[in-house]
Amino acid sequence: MKVSDVMSKQVERISPLERVEKAALLIFGRNINGVPVCVGRKIVGFVTEKDILAKFLPTFQDYVDDAVHSSNFEKMEEQTQAILSLPVDKIMSKRPITVTPNTPLLKAHTLMTVHEVGRLPVVDEDKNLIGIVAKGDVFRSLIGDKLLFTENEDYNDFLSKTYYSTVDTENRLNHEIPDLVKLFQRNNVRTILDVGCGTGDHAIELAKRGYTVVGTDRSREMILEANRRKLMLGKEVAKNVNFINKDTEDVLFDMNTSFDAILIMGNTLSHNPHSYKQLLRTLTHYLSETGVMVFQVTNFEKVLKAQNRLLNFNFVKPVDTTKNEYAFLEYYDNPIESSKTILKTFAILSSDKKRWKWEGIRNSLMAHITSERIKEVLEKQGIKKISLYGGSFDGKHWDYLFRKSFKPLESDWLNIVATRK
Repeated sequence: MKVSDVMSKQVERISPLERVEKAALLIFGRNINGVPVCVGRKIVGFVTEKDILAKFLPTFQDYVDDAVHSSNFEKMEEQTQAILSLPVDKIMSKRPITVTPNTPLLKAHTLMTVHEVGRLPVVDEDKNLIGIVAKGDVFRSLIGDKLLFTENEDYNDFLSKTYYSTVDTENRLNHEIPDLVKLFQRNNVRTILDVGCGTGDHAIELAKRGYTVVGTDRSREMILEANRRKLMLGKEVAKNVNFINKDTEDVLFDMNTSFDAILIMGNTLSHNPHSYKQLLRTLTHYLSETGVMVFQVTNFEKVLKAQNRLLNFNFVKPVDTTKNEYAFLEYYDNPIESSKTILKTFAILSSDKKRWKWEGIRNSLMAHITSERIKEVLEKQGIKKISLYGGSFDGKHWDYLFRKSFKPLESDWLNIVATRK
């Protein structure tokens, strides 16, 4: 593999006579560690964050001449404005390491490692700048692109440390638990399986109301948090709920029992992109004869047709963290109909009141679930009554589960209630 296979052709560059401040703005604003210095397209140097920071420190000769003042670190910080006002050619590396488009990719990586740099300018035969290659490009090409999409436990571990910590759980439970309890009372429910229980919010609230609940989740982080919350309950409530860090199907095989109700909330079903139908078939075998199943699924039709693929863009002020604010961006690609899957991208930025910083991004391949596809599977398993409801969600405020009819281009959630009779 060659550098040309992965290099970026759109390259930020700077003139040697421009101020260091502009170089610093490019480094911070583009989240890079260095900028090529060019006269026209001809590369004459390279300036990095390391070069800028080095100007704060005294030289060895400075230290020999005046050891006391050269060790005054507070005084060094006062040089910031003077350093930012310098021309770039005063601090840049004047013999930048470069590669060509035909340089083997691992050779470029070796050069970056040996010279302790994170990016290399790519030049043509006349030393004109034509691209840039970074360590991240090498890693993505050789490793990242060979990995599977982030799914299941890794995806949920990621969310448990960021997004879920900012969700208004109380608002959600105040809307959803009353509808669930009313449904369960009509169907004489006593035992509940909560599939993909997350941090255990629904399971614990239902246990407080006297239901016996088993919560399962693939995410170790989620189950650890769920069990931490369980420890805060009184003994009488705690004995009603059990959390297990396993695939639901493995749990059912070990338990060999049936449940009066099965919950799959929060689009959990879609996190089984290639096996959700098999999961549904398995779950129906463990549903009691008079039992009820509840599914909460993202309404993909609205996202794709009415929202131009954007699921949510939301700002949240977190609790108990040094971050001042989070920004969450969620969107979907168009579905891959051949495999009936859809790619979700979840990106997070954070602010410390001074600037926004990149926190991370996850791609998750999900099942493109529709009401028709769920009905098809359930009906083949002898589920005769399937009711559809709609719910709204703006990223902060939740809705009741079963009080609105489902509208394909208006509802944010597709809520499904299924019974055998």
